[in-house]
Amino acid sequence: MKKNIKIILISLCLLFLLTGCKEKKIKLSHDIHFDKEENIHYGKSAEQVMDLYLPSTGTNKEKEVFIIIHGGGWRAGTKSQLTFFTLSIMQKFPDHIFVNMNYRLASATNFGLPNQTDDIKKVTELLKNKLGYNPSVVLLGNSAGAHLSMLYAYKFDADKKVKAVINIVGPADLSDPGFKNYQEYSFVESRLVDPETIKTGISKIDFASPVKWIKSDSPPTLSYYGSSDGVIPSTQEKRLDSALIANHILHESYQFNGGHLDWDKHPNDVFLIDKIETFIKEIDKK
Repeated sequence: MKKNIKIILISLCLLFLLTGCKEKKIKLSHDIHFDKEENIHYGKSAEQVMDLYLPSTGTNKEKEVFIIIHGGGWRAGTKSQLTFFTLSIMQKFPDHIFVNMNYRLASATNFGLPNQTDDIKKVTELLKNKLGYNPSVVLLGNSAGAHLSMLYAYKFDADKKVKAVINIVGPADLSDPGFKNYQEYSFVESRLVDPETIKTGISKIDFASPVKWIKSDSPPTLSYYGSSDGVIPSTQEKRLDSALIANHILHESYQFNGGHLDWDKHPNDVFLIDKIETFIKEIDKK
């Protein structure tokens, strides 16, 4: 049954591609429908675009938002990588609004931070203006997108509107000796953080490490890491869990069988979506 659903989703997405991605209505089941607005500009850069999925319901009830943030080592990747996954999770949360966003990529001439966390903020501001209220947000990202989700939630969410973080294979402590084996670590050291944003007394690496900003009021966090990930060492999961425990933050952490890119392969993707659903329900009970 679940394989059939995935086939249907893939077929839908291929249809969107063949028709120039101009479809305005998305039907995921008999009673689950979304209206899609594609490539909405939330900033002046061509990279600052997002896709918006609004439930096709007649209610005026204020809805929570999932913001989906792609990976790619902070300097590559696109929202299209997570289109299939976004459609899959929409089936579990038919009353939520979904955003699948691009952000300004780091390069030899542009630092990743604070541009990329600023872009998350800009998306939340656009949503507030467009919806007419300031929604609670679930930040969900993979790899670099998971890192940005955690960093924004723990350090930059001044309004405390992030309800939860879904961290999929995200680097949480960039000072971890194990993470220094990352083949692009020299880029992390030199181009991830604009040094002009750093106050004295903190290094660029610590500034960019989500674990350094976890406090007692940080949002609940669900993490998902690969048992044979050659990019993100197992010590990252342990360091993140330790910081969350020390600050008494509701959290869950799971491992899947596979490497860095295997989290959205069957059955890992189904397991993750089910855990997200349970996790959000647990938060709602608090």
